[in-house]
Amino acid sequence: MSSALLLTEGVNKSFGAVTAARDVSVAVPSGAIWSLIGSNGAGKTTFVNMVTGYIKPETGRIVFDGADITGLSPRQITRLGIRRSFQIPQLCAELSVLENMLVSQSINRGQKPSLWRPGRAAEHVDEAMQVLERFRIADNRNRLMSELSAGVRKLLDIAMAISGTPRVMLLDEPTSGVAAEEKFPLMDLVMEALSASDVTVLFVEHDMDIVTRYSQRVLAFYDGEIIANDAPEDVLSDEAVQRYVTGTAK
Repeated sequence: MSSALLLTEGVNKSFGAVTAARDVSVAVPSGAIWSLIGSNGAGKTTFVNMVTGYIKPETGRIVFDGADITGLSPRQITRLGIRRSFQIPQLCAELSVLENMLVSQSINRGQKPSLWRPGRAAEHVDEAMQVLERFRIADNRNRLMSELSAGVRKLLDIAMAISGTPRVMLLDEPTSGVAAEEKFPLMDLVMEALSASDVTVLFVEHDMDIVTRYSQRVLAFYDGEIIANDAPEDVLSDEAVQRYVTGTAK
């Protein structure tokens, strides 16, 4: 367990009478590509929010690269190299694609950019364009959010998170809101772009075809607990997972 890049030990979190995380212990090795599955309210997003500092666990601890990060703020955790995207992309509608990237880069560097005047130093623009090109959305650099498809907005949100030198990426439902025929091309592109950064990936997903195709390992959540933690084929054939997660139990 101590060799894990990201470790949670006995993490618990409740919201009133609802238990969102119950004794969640996970050890994620460097270079892993894992998925998190479970019905709505099962605890997946709560897990992501605790790891990234948006929610503080009541008990237990979270360790990143040997250091206890429990209780740190989202911005502190971001600067350590743990990044995330959101189910609903967190983008500024009044800024262009390139300007959104520049603001994100400034935040990831620990600076405080002006929302309306993101830094435009030549080296920063070059860095932003390189990331946009990796995600194949550089042609959209001058467009506003209202002009972009759902898929491009998803890619931009992930591109913004990966700028700099992240070590862990948590993707919250990267294919939600994307047309069915675009899901596999989008995930192919995302995984190709992330592989170039040698980053550990955990992604929340409801589409079991996506889970099976892209994950090395699956964490299945139910009622705040991890009820299965294994290879995709083993998790998806697990009786409890079929009953409580996929609804395929006979």
